[in-house]
Amino acid sequence: MKAGELRLSGGATRFLEGSATYNIEGGKPVVKYASVAGRGNLTLDQPTVSATLGNAKCIWELRLPNDVPLDLAVDFGAGEAKLNAGSISLRSVEVRMGAGRLDMDLRGDPRRSYDVRVRGGVGEAVIRLPKNVGISAKATGGLGSINVTGLRKEGDHWINDAYDRAGRTIHVDVQGGIGEISLIAN
Repeated sequence: MKAGELRLSGGATRFLEGSATYNIEGGKPVVKYASVAGRGNLTLDQPTVSATLGNAKCIWELRLPNDVPLDLAVDFGAGEAKLNAGSISLRSVEVRMGAGRLDMDLRGDPRRSYDVRVRGGVGEAVIRLPKNVGISAKATGGLGSINVTGLRKEGDHWINDAYDRAGRTIHVDVQGGIGEISLIAN
């Protein structure tokens, strides 16, 4: 998504459900699906966005199924992404953001260990993590602050109390440019 607001959550009964609300040229998502060797690749793309002033609006509200193992990759240029993905059966998460705000909630009961990688430009990233699984997080930023709640510093990363005894872990790697990074484990 080049510009707009992305809202993603679990709970879909089909592979993808949702809606797109837009009043700008290029706001409609282009959906593509391909399957190779039994593994599917679903892509939603915003090919172009016209420079519109005033009441420009582009909102994608998407739902994914909870029970299908997924590698989630989100790339958004300018805007806001609200990813409520804690109920989704994640294998990995990768987020690339240009300018804006990321609010990613991974709280839930993951079925497996997975890695989360966030690369940010200018803005704010808030990542909420579950407390019932092991968390190992690393966060670095250019200009701005890094706020950590519910994790303790160990060397160059943060871990939670469950990390040493957990059967499942989430490894988080966040690199920000200019702005604020918040890691919240609760």
